[in-house]
Amino acid sequence: RSSSRGCCSYSTLKAWLPILSWLPKYKLKWLQMDVLAGLTVGLTTVPQALAYAEVAGLPVQYGLYSAFMGGFIYTLLGTSKDVTLGPTAIMSLLCSSVVGGHPQRAVLLSLLCGLIQAVMALLRLGFLLDFISYPVIKGFTCAAAVTIGFGQVKNILGLQGVPQEFFLEVYYTFHKIPEARIGDVVLGLLCLFLLIMLVLMKASLGSDDSDASTSSSVARKLVWTVATMRNALVVVAASLIAFSWDAYGHHVFTITGQTMKGLPPFKPPPTSDTTANGTVVPFREIVEDFGGGLAVIPFMGVLESIAIATAFASQNDYRIDANQELLAIGVTNIMGSFVSAYPVTGSFGRTAVNSQTGVCTPAGGIVTSVIVLLSLAFLMPAFYYIPKACLAAVIICAVAPMVDYQVVAKMWRIQLDLLPFVVTFLMSFWQVQYGIMGGVAVSGALLLYNAARPQIKVSDHNVLLMELSSGLSFPAMEYLSHIIHTQALQVSPPRSVVLDCHHVSIIDYTVINELSDLLRQFKLRRVQLVFSGLRPSVLKVLLAADLDGFRHTDSVEEAIKGPRAGIEPRLLRHGPTPVHESPA
Repeated sequence: RSSSRGCCSYSTLKAWLPILSWLPKYKLKWLQMDVLAGLTVGLTTVPQALAYAEVAGLPVQYGLYSAFMGGFIYTLLGTSKDVTLGPTAIMSLLCSSVVGGHPQRAVLLSLLCGLIQAVMALLRLGFLLDFISYPVIKGFTCAAAVTIGFGQVKNILGLQGVPQEFFLEVYYTFHKIPEARIGDVVLGLLCLFLLIMLVLMKASLGSDDSDASTSSSVARKLVWTVATMRNALVVVAASLIAFSWDAYGHHVFTITGQTMKGLPPFKPPPTSDTTANGTVVPFREIVEDFGGGLAVIPFMGVLESIAIATAFASQNDYRIDANQELLAIGVTNIMGSFVSAYPVTGSFGRTAVNSQTGVCTPAGGIVTSVIVLLSLAFLMPAFYYIPKACLAAVIICAVAPMVDYQVVAKMWRIQLDLLPFVVTFLMSFWQVQYGIMGGVAVSGALLLYNAARPQIKVSDHNVLLMELSSGLSFPAMEYLSHIIHTQALQVSPPRSVVLDCHHVSIIDYTVINELSDLLRQFKLRRVQLVFSGLRPSVLKVLLAADLDGFRHTDSVEEAIKGPRAGIEPRLLRHGPTPVHESPA
């Protein structure tokens, strides 16, 4: 008995700590692949983290503060070998819209998001994500890509004093084009050109050719490596150029400037904020200022990460646990708030690099986190010379694939899906969190409309046959009653009706109450309402309700034949006739 309890206890522990499932089987070959993948992802993470901090409106070091905790936590709690957690373009944009460039508020937001996500995981509330439809997600990501990408044009041009609000940003960016700095424009466009060329070179490699010569194989691997580390190489090259010009006294580039040196202190996140004039803003007011963002950011973070984990699990033939992923993200954000991180989630680009490099376990994230920590400890002075135009080019190339033109054409064919996409896309330019809320509201309204107005196929067989194309729930009952009244009860003479109910799998009190009234109306007019194909579970409920005049047949043919021939269909008051449900 104690052994059984111990086994059960260890099994539960493995469910909460997935590392216990793969660590005992760890191999030396896995270590080599994990270290290689971790190094590759680390060299991608550092420049992206610096760039995404700009999107979030925070000092660049906060991007690195947010980039290392995920690797350690996800190794313990994650269920995907490929996923890497850290700053992303979408989370940075959402953070910017909610905290407005206040670092202390961004850190507190990370704590609150993490707590919400962890509670959702413990209460198994991951199913709530199912209510955010694909058109809403696509509408938001397309709008986010446009917002983020255009927001970096000012850095490519070297413009100052451009507002953050999207429509004002568009106006002032074009208005200030005459003030563009030649050095920033040339360097920014050169970085964009190099990044695009490297992306195209990597895409042109295609799949590996086993028959290729050794020299060709080496060349392909070299091109793939250079293209994969393109962000780091371009940032380093641009920084050297900026340093060289600055050393000769020519300040032709807008550079990142002074950054905080060293590792962030491990301390509890702040629960208040201080404004520029010294006014202390208490915790309650900060939470009120967060508003709807406090609901949107945790949901979008989880949604983005689980979507990435599911895609790569399918591609690499393994399974993930959505609620465990939710817990991993929540704990990462909670612990990240103690090292001055802002909210993070899974990154599609870095996860793709991780997978393509051949990572074997989540331990690759530890190597990535160590690279970030080493950068914080020793390289922060070098980040002083990183040109903002170069970081802008990195961001633009990272978000460009998020604009999916093809999906709009596909949704055009399903016009109801196009509506939540358009609403989300357009409203996101006003406020990103309002865009998501508006899209979810429209999707919910369409869902409720479909539930309240199901398709009812009506055919004439001397009696009216009404086939319900979906289930029957209380919102739809009024509509069904209206159809029956207008086509059967209010015509002269009144007509019998056969309801084909083989799609009905559940029934509630409102439906039973309305059916009782319909049966009474049919009885008064001396015609029949016959139910056909009811499932045993539904039939049991209707029999228990003891409806006056309730009649049921096993098949539609039998139901049609009964009223047409003037034959009374079988009364089922003393037990149902067996009905065999067809397998799903």
